[in-house]
Amino acid sequence: MNRTPLTWLYVPGDRPHVVAKALTAGADVVVIDLEDAVAPDRKEYARAATADLLTDPGPRPVPVHVRVNALDGPWAAADLTVLATLPGLSGLRLPKVTTPDEIRKVAAATPVPLYALLETALGIERAHAIATAHPALRGIALGEADLRADLGVRGDSGLDWPRSRVIVAARAAGLAPPPQSVHPDIRDLDGLAASCAHGRALGFLGRAAIHPRQLPVIERAYLPTPAEVEHAETILKAAAADQGAQALPDGRFIDAAAVALAQRTLSLAYRV
Repeated sequence: MNRTPLTWLYVPGDRPHVVAKALTAGADVVVIDLEDAVAPDRKEYARAATADLLTDPGPRPVPVHVRVNALDGPWAAADLTVLATLPGLSGLRLPKVTTPDEIRKVAAATPVPLYALLETALGIERAHAIATAHPALRGIALGEADLRADLGVRGDSGLDWPRSRVIVAARAAGLAPPPQSVHPDIRDLDGLAASCAHGRALGFLGRAAIHPRQLPVIERAYLPTPAEVEHAETILKAAAADQGAQALPDGRFIDAAAVALAQRTLSLAYRV
């Protein structure tokens, strides 16, 4: 996929009609959830319904990922056996990863790109080792609800250090910046926007969602503003003039870091 993803829409795997609607809801990636969104007595149905969808190799409006059940639980082995080689699957999201060996084991069983969710203190401590476990791993992210419970954190600021830890680990491993975890209150769009602004300031790129109404809020928060685009274009034009050290009208000098940031801003603005 050439388009830089900013939105990942989670949908319950045991509601295939909701999955079908999600494919055209405007998300960059649809994530069929077999884990938290599915009750234990619905796990087998959710797996079978997801397999039915992904058996068809035909094109889809957006890539489809699947979040399987926890790797140390009773359902993950069947999830991977049934789903791992289906032609419609674009990615597997692995919850509660705590060791690099878990990534390597799954990578040996499937050619599909993998994404690790770090949801415990141990997973956070091993973030870089997990991020560099195998070339099949394309990204890491937080699962904040479980991490909050594991750490006993009540206030949102208590998660800022784990957030930064994961962002730095992803960058050090050469992975894309992680997306933010979900905002659980689908009615609180103002709170979602404020949370996205904070996440963007930390270094996240995009966000997972649990309802289509959250998608435009996330996209607006993470796309560069017109002023940011204009500033980036000014930097690149000045740099292209190649007249030695350049200074912008506000007095800031243009260096390699400023040029790299400007290029990233424009790349994101035009979604390439």
